[in-house]
Amino acid sequence: MAKLSCDFRFLRFLLIPAAVVFIYIQMRLYATQSEYGDRIAEAMDAEHHCTSQTRLLIDQISMQQEQIVALEEGKTRKEQECAQLKALVQDLEKEGLQRIIDKTQVPVAAVVIMACNRADYLGRTIASVLKYQSSIASKYPLFVSQDGSDPNVRSKALSYNQLTYMQHLDYDPVHTERPGELIAYYKIARHYKWALDELFYKHNFDRVVILEDDMEIAPDFFDYFEAASALLDKDKSIMAVSSWNDNGQKQFVHDPYALYRSDFFPGLGWMLTRSTWNELSPKWPKAYWDDWLRLKENNKGRQFLRPEVCRTYNFGEHGSSMGQFFQKYLEPIKMNDVKVDWKSQDLSYLTEDKYKKYFADIVEKAKPVSGTEAVLKASNVKGDVRIQYRDQSDFERIARQFGVFEEWKDGVPRTAYKGVVVFRYQPPRRVFLVGPDSLRQLGIENA
Repeated sequence: MAKLSCDFRFLRFLLIPAAVVFIYIQMRLYATQSEYGDRIAEAMDAEHHCTSQTRLLIDQISMQQEQIVALEEGKTRKEQECAQLKALVQDLEKEGLQRIIDKTQVPVAAVVIMACNRADYLGRTIASVLKYQSSIASKYPLFVSQDGSDPNVRSKALSYNQLTYMQHLDYDPVHTERPGELIAYYKIARHYKWALDELFYKHNFDRVVILEDDMEIAPDFFDYFEAASALLDKDKSIMAVSSWNDNGQKQFVHDPYALYRSDFFPGLGWMLTRSTWNELSPKWPKAYWDDWLRLKENNKGRQFLRPEVCRTYNFGEHGSSMGQFFQKYLEPIKMNDVKVDWKSQDLSYLTEDKYKKYFADIVEKAKPVSGTEAVLKASNVKGDVRIQYRDQSDFERIARQFGVFEEWKDGVPRTAYKGVVVFRYQPPRRVFLVGPDSLRQLGIENA
């Protein structure tokens, strides 16, 4: 019994320290757990703080990226605006420079389209002129001069801001000199005088190119007149420059570079100077002004420049001439379609002191053909031929065989120079119809 009691005391003695140790361990464990819990909490707080800072940083970076993108877009816009402003400044500088040039550049010639009552024709003519004039408008200011008060013509002309409109209102009665004459020819002559007086004396141009409201122009029309203007100013034996060849039908032309002097005024797209108009204006005829210019008493032996291939085309089948000769002579006209660089061409051969020898050499080299069957004989000759006519009726007979113009005015055949009419026949062959005194006038001996 005592032994059991002793053992129980011993066990109790052992249990107490063990319990103390256990309690101590539990307390240490609790303290450690609490410490770790605090640390975990701190770590979680730190993690949350870090996450929020990271998010804040990400947000800041995103905002900065947006700002960078906005700045780049702003920079791009500024660069585009700068480029636009630079282009605008350059355009303004060019326009200002062009205005200065326009103010200081002396025009080659005013261009006037003579119109009356054909609005549809006028529109076609203006369109043709503007096609080649727009880029050189300062050299060739464009005018439309209307005779009368046709409202459609007026509206058509005023619908273009690239030209200046003039209107001739003439209420004076017309008295024809011969019974049965058309009043229109008298009105046309009055209109021409009024328009040319306006352009030379009111607008003060040195040269004027006259077109009619039923014409189209060739691509090199203006270059041709610019090149010819120098000759017109220099050589006072040249009265005017024309863009027309009466024998300019397709079958009778070949060389777009060929130019000729002529004693016959061609008209139909022509240029004259103020000095010549000073002479003509005071004595301008009442009617038939073109035939009046063909009289020797008015042209005084001066000549006219004309091309082989026409630089104008007359499409006016209906007009004051009532379509006279249109189908036979006007409709088949060949208008030049080659852009000749006239600035590079030496035209000095056309001056009075050189041309006669130049033309005489060509005529002299042509093979003479005689007899009644001129066309047949010319067809069998290689190269140029010349056929001599005795008088006007003989010329008309030969011209009729070939189909060229038979008409004469004041002793001069159409297109003739020193009585010689030249045209192509089965091109490139040239045919020279030579007058009875032509060779002598050209200085060709023993031909």
